[in-house]
Amino acid sequence: MKTNEGTLDRAMRVIAGIVLLALLYTGTIGIWGWVGLVPLLTGAIGWCPLYTVLGIKTCPLK
Repeated sequence: MKTNEGTLDRAMRVIAGIVLLALLYTGTIGIWGWVGLVPLLTGAIGWCPLYTVLGIKTCPLK
């Protein structure tokens, strides 16, 4: 797995994941908050499987 997410992309994913999980914890959005695990994990590892399928790469490294 090569990194295919840039720094800003990763930061935004981690923030979005934390927000969704916090909303789940507070009971605001219910079970849909578990969706926050996906951006949190992909942001943490720097690799998105959907980006690989679509050929998208936001990481400036080669």
